Amino acid sequence: MDKKKDNEILEEHISYLNGQIEKGNILAKGPFTDHSGGFIIFSVKTMEEAQQIAGQDPAALNNTREFTFKEWKCSIEIDTKGVMSH
Repeated sequence: MDKKKDNEILEEHISYLNGQIEKGNILAKGPFTDHSGGFIIFSVKTMEEAQQIAGQDPAALNNTREFTFKEWKCSIEIDTKGVMSH
């Protein structure tokens, strides 16, 4: 990973992800507190949709971050305002 290049595109990366949040494609995102990476929860119907969205992220286009995908099943319901319920 090219940390210098990653720092140069950091604002683009954040802006892109925030745009995807506004479109409803991302439910949550953020860095790990130990600075070892980050986590994104996509709100899409297929793994392919998540991969397409991530593939257009400036960090992916510039090869400054590695993306690993895992399908996850939420065990609580989250309404459209992000309020969790059991």
